[in-house]
Amino acid sequence: MSGDSSSGGPPPPSLEWRFSQVFGERTAGEEVQEVDIISAIEFDKSGDHLATGDRGGRVVLFERTDNKDHAGSRRDAEQMDYTVRHPEFRYKTEFQSHEPEFDYLKSLEIEEKINKIRWCQPANGALFLLSTNDKTIKYWKVQEKKIKKISEMNIDPSKTPSSSSPPPIVANGVPADPAHDYLSNFSFPLGGIPSLRLPVVTSQETSLVARCRRVYAHAHDYHINSISNSSDGETFISADDLRVNLWNLEISNQSFNIVDVKPTNMEDLTEVITSAEFHPIHCNMLAYSSSKGSIRLIDMRQSALCDSHTKLFEEPEAPGSRSFFTEIIASISDIKFSRDGRYILSRDYMTLKLWDINMDSGPVASYQVHEHLRPKLCDLYENDSIFDKFECCLSGDGLRVATGSYSNLFRVFGASKGSTEAATLEASKNPMRRQIQTPARPSRTISSMTRMVRRGSESPGAEANGNGYDFTNKLLHMAWHPTENSIACAAANSLYMYYA
Repeated sequence: MSGDSSSGGPPPPSLEWRFSQVFGERTAGEEVQEVDIISAIEFDKSGDHLATGDRGGRVVLFERTDNKDHAGSRRDAEQMDYTVRHPEFRYKTEFQSHEPEFDYLKSLEIEEKINKIRWCQPANGALFLLSTNDKTIKYWKVQEKKIKKISEMNIDPSKTPSSSSPPPIVANGVPADPAHDYLSNFSFPLGGIPSLRLPVVTSQETSLVARCRRVYAHAHDYHINSISNSSDGETFISADDLRVNLWNLEISNQSFNIVDVKPTNMEDLTEVITSAEFHPIHCNMLAYSSSKGSIRLIDMRQSALCDSHTKLFEEPEAPGSRSFFTEIIASISDIKFSRDGRYILSRDYMTLKLWDINMDSGPVASYQVHEHLRPKLCDLYENDSIFDKFECCLSGDGLRVATGSYSNLFRVFGASKGSTEAATLEASKNPMRRQIQTPARPSRTISSMTRMVRRGSESPGAEANGNGYDFTNKLLHMAWHPTENSIACAAANSLYMYYA
């Protein structure tokens, strides 16, 4: 992380976020179809492609268009106003990744909803990606194919074939009528026939074709919550509530179970796996989070079955703070490694936490996402909102972190030492409409000498008690561009993009 908490310089200035694009914008009063709601977002490593998945089992791909427009000399680049330049994307293609299925052995309906999308290494001009629903992972290849057409045919379209019946043919293929005996009467003129041409195959148009290369099925008894590629480009993991499996991209009929937390007696089950991710650099290391708020780092070189962890990251419970909701809101819904693999960002119901993998005593920073909702936990439990699974993301330079909230709001925090950046933005064409002007004040802790200060919640306002929040409009899915300050986030069926 180039701007991590150990850097000695002053924190970077707060970013000013601007609206960039929206795809699938709703008109006022338009009813959203359940199948159109976006359920996964992912940039590829280059940042030139973006993929979304929805509850209808479709995957939609977008490609960046502004790179070509800005190619020029260094002098031109220096003269450009970089506040204007930002990533711009256009629709590329879409395909049906998953269909609804039915497991007859378990009498279980398997919905087509896309849970996760992960990009794989591109090759020979083709794009590759993994997509998964609750049970089945698929490996897709998306490539431009030239449409071949036959041109310069000998048939004259102005001359239509006569409606008269063809002459009767005898067994050896020669017409019975001598007037139609072409073979005996025909002779090639000297120099050939100039009007006779060989048909020519031309390819003028191209179309994008998505082909499913492999299907990785029948390896999970419980719903798949994560897939993650290894840095070796050959393997990936898939995780459900109780197991993490290791796959080779080339082998679809065999996987290796590397983590199994299923107890002998299911009545002894106390926690489940909620998210898993490979280390971005070391292909032997991965992390997975649990419903008890802990993160385990494992090294596959230690043993074939990695039930014992290398490191355990968890924050000790504050004395006297335990309540009925403590365990529910402690459950981690998503984890992400920083680009250099030094930090892990985790999201539980109320907070974002940043962990240094070299320090397992506690998080180096905590960010309160919507602390003003704490008095309303009982209502959130009643309407099941307390079980919503929000994703989180880090900027490519590691200087900032982001996550979503309710009323289609999302929050961006500064992650460098001394930063007080804490922006609240709305997924709309005017993202700063809900921006709180007063910055959140850092509250010093005993451990502030070694850890970053904790951010407070938003300044008191009209929604400080949570009454103004719309719990049906939740921003669960978002992704940060790998190299630029650009965020893509999903508000129901609409994909919003912002830049700073």
